[in-house]
Amino acid sequence: MKKGIHPDYHEVTVIMTDGTSFTTRTTWGKAGDTMRLDVDPKSHPAWTGVRQLLDSGGQLARFKNRYEKFGVRTS
Repeated sequence: MKKGIHPDYHEVTVIMTDGTSFTTRTTWGKAGDTMRLDVDPKSHPAWTGVRQLLDSGGQLARFKNRYEKFGVRTS
């Protein structure tokens, strides 16, 4: 390997959404930094199977407004 061309590979602490933590090696941040996750396998719908529908005036709201006059039940 050539010297001086590779990123620094060091340990950081990762804190999950439920407060648990673990140490891993990465090129992210600086040695000893803490990474706090907003989404992780314990809270993401792809892993948990629980879906939350969040839409504030987007496509879903437009769909409901468009088809409510036809008596289509959208909820």
